[in-house]
Amino acid sequence: MSAVRNFGSPAAVVLGVGGLYVGQSIISGMTFSALPSVLRDRGLPLDRIGLVYLAVLPWVLKFLWAPALERYRLPATGPSRSRSIVLAGGMISAASLVLVGLIGPNSLAPLMAVLVVIAFAASTVDIACDGHAVESLSERHHGWGNAAQVGGAYIGAAIGSGLFLVLVDRFDWTGATLAMAVLIVLLGLPFLLSPARAPAAPRTHQPSLRDALRRSDMRKGLALAAVYTLTQKWGLSMIGPFLVDRGFDLSSLGVINGVGGLAIGFACALLGGAMVRAWGARAVLVIALVLQAGALVGLAVAAWSDGIPRVVLLGLALASSSAVMALGYVALYAHFMALSDPRQAGIDFTLLQCMDALVSMVGGVGAGWIAQHFGYGAFFGIAGALAAAAVPAGALLSRRSTDTGEMRDGMLLRQRAS
Repeated sequence: MSAVRNFGSPAAVVLGVGGLYVGQSIISGMTFSALPSVLRDRGLPLDRIGLVYLAVLPWVLKFLWAPALERYRLPATGPSRSRSIVLAGGMISAASLVLVGLIGPNSLAPLMAVLVVIAFAASTVDIACDGHAVESLSERHHGWGNAAQVGGAYIGAAIGSGLFLVLVDRFDWTGATLAMAVLIVLLGLPFLLSPARAPAAPRTHQPSLRDALRRSDMRKGLALAAVYTLTQKWGLSMIGPFLVDRGFDLSSLGVINGVGGLAIGFACALLGGAMVRAWGARAVLVIALVLQAGALVGLAVAAWSDGIPRVVLLGLALASSSAVMALGYVALYAHFMALSDPRQAGIDFTLLQCMDALVSMVGGVGAGWIAQHFGYGAFFGIAGALAAAAVPAGALLSRRSTDTGEMRDGMLLRQRAS
């Protein structure tokens, strides 16, 4: 197998990718963390709140248009068209956020329709962003790319689920949403202004889903993505409504999600990067599964007990949603990068992320139903048991085959020779 790598300035690539991840995660934080809290504060039942997770659908299905987009993004000669894709997607997202502000949270059906459009635009940008990161960063700089992805995601989530809630509580829904639209545009500028580089040789590989799925390690990676998301994300979908029902107001939740989530999540993303370099992605993935199981069991106990101090509730919520998530997803994304063929990185990385999104969507919708009918304690208890049961499966599925390692080593040798 041969590959043409287009190594750019690591700092420019990391800054551009990080800005896009912050912007995407602002949208995700608003949709999947802030909006459920706002809806619960306005009295909507949990089973209807769970429907918000239908907005994940474009992230689940983006693998369907990833091959066509990747073939457009990577012409046979000349620089990639990543910037034009990012520009178009960013403008659609910003304009749609303005519309979200005008609709308001009380009209759930039209609001969800616009959020799906935003998710389609953001997920399309993500294909180009991930492909650009894998093809532009050399192997020794993958850690920086993972830090930009996960760290940027936590910064964006802190803004979307934290600052946004504060602005909604202090001002109004429309003003807060317009502020987020402006921020999305500004965050895309570093990527759009970075220099475009032409490949050293013509591109001959035709990106395709078939090429990705025929590799056994990619199939194992898809199974790992499903197992890992099931254990890491299902329990998080009801943390916001749980804290609202325990008496936390939106402004307090905004500060907690923003300041606490940003500080803890970003610090643990850096810690996760250091642990991956020291011990490897597989060991860190297993550690994160064990820690998440403990945090979710703690939340279950807290849900069944009325006398748990508020500070303990906050500690458990932040440990589950920020600390352990950041730690584990640095390792998971490092594993995804290692599995992705740089000739069609947008497809390979997208396919792995789609499995993540599919399990997130199913779990988010089901989580609201379970919590509504059986209570928060049963919900968090089930999620904790699933996390514990996934530890051996995660260890097995994250083991890479010798063939894949030899293949990538051969690619690196050919890169050095050229």
